[in-house]
Amino acid sequence: MLYNSFQFLLVFLPLCLVLYFAAARISGWLANVVLAAMSLVFYAWWNPWNLLVIAISIAANFGIGVALRRERTNYKKLILTLGVGANLAALAFFKYTNFALTNWGILAGHHFQPLQIALPLGISFFTFTQIAFLVDAAREQTAELGFFRYVLFVAFFPHLIAGPIIHHSQLMPQFAQPGAKRWIPANVHIGIAFLTIGLFNKVIIADNCAPWANQVFDSVQAVSFLDAWRGALAYTLQLYFDFSGYCDMAIGLAMLFNIRLPDNFNNPYQAENVADFWRRWHMTLSRFLRDYLYIPLGGNRKGESRREFNVMATMLLGGIWHGAGWTYAIWGLFHGTLLILNHGWSRIGVPVPKVFARGLTFIAVVVGWVIFRAGSLRIAGSRVQSLFGRVSAQSLVQSNVAIGQFAVLAVLLVLVNFAPNAKQWIEGRPLNRKRGILLGVLFFFCLLQMCGTYGTRAPQPFIYFQF
Repeated sequence: MLYNSFQFLLVFLPLCLVLYFAAARISGWLANVVLAAMSLVFYAWWNPWNLLVIAISIAANFGIGVALRRERTNYKKLILTLGVGANLAALAFFKYTNFALTNWGILAGHHFQPLQIALPLGISFFTFTQIAFLVDAAREQTAELGFFRYVLFVAFFPHLIAGPIIHHSQLMPQFAQPGAKRWIPANVHIGIAFLTIGLFNKVIIADNCAPWANQVFDSVQAVSFLDAWRGALAYTLQLYFDFSGYCDMAIGLAMLFNIRLPDNFNNPYQAENVADFWRRWHMTLSRFLRDYLYIPLGGNRKGESRREFNVMATMLLGGIWHGAGWTYAIWGLFHGTLLILNHGWSRIGVPVPKVFARGLTFIAVVVGWVIFRAGSLRIAGSRVQSLFGRVSAQSLVQSNVAIGQFAVLAVLLVLVNFAPNAKQWIEGRPLNRKRGILLGVLFFFCLLQMCGTYGTRAPQPFIYFQF
């Protein structure tokens, strides 16, 4: 069940809201149980067998968390190690087994038949969420919580499939507040606004950029300079509006239940350096990697060489977390290298004009997205080479580039660089009648697009659903 589907928007979501607030009139505990159950129904809709995976994961991590809170001896470290190890082992089995077998077969000169392993949806997100919970439980930084509240913390459907990666301290206290169980019109207005803008970004912008990117990246043939840039920019903008659309919809859906999710996206293409980019893009993943990997590895406390190693290790894990493929690993190492270069430049202390800094950072990010999107290292190398290859008059004449596509991409680039994001637009001033009418028009156009598109093909999943 996709956020951008009629069955979700017109059936599941209204039903969930009615059941939740009806149950809240009886008791807050019952409301939490209802919302947890509906979240599990939402998850099972994709594949009922996935429900078994997340149920085992939730039950096991809840038990380990209770044991960590009660253990006062040296066994705490052992329990934590086993708990984190079990989570990573489950993630590795589902996500990386066939990748490992394929590469081992190449080295051994033997072909292994891929195993029939279906990747449970959202496993990367609920695994990291629960690892953070276990670490904090071992540090005695978690409060006692009942089983159903823990289920709701992990499975709450606005963040379950593609984040944000939630810290228990950000979510659990909100579910315990009496105000969270009341229908609050102001929150409903804000939630619908976020939901509408996110849906517009996904359905109208991202999904219409996708064919232009696919045309370039799905081809095994070399492409021209202009075609390479058309595909690279199309994917760069598709990913921007796809992920920002998801983040806005997730915030909006949670606000309908009076829950505020942490910000996960903040105009990343306006960053003036790569470190700034990672403070703006997938912000909760960046914080997780910093707090639970980079700092435990030693951060910047053990010398410059160790710091550079920690950066590369952290970004490598961040890369392969996205998927089982060498392109993801290289993308992570690429960004690790950029972060080290950025740190080295900041130590020199030579100022860089803002426009130049933003332009250079954007180009570096685009190159990274080309590696990220390419289906193989060969395609990635070919597309990067085309981006910076020689331009001849003949290649310009023979290019398949449509001027209209570049014009649309140029307009979108202006928007991502200068227009306010959803949070700035919604929370900058109160929603009035004119803004309400504008949001209604946007939602109407989204429904029209969905009617026209879904008559010929199914709704397009958000890109981060595959991770």
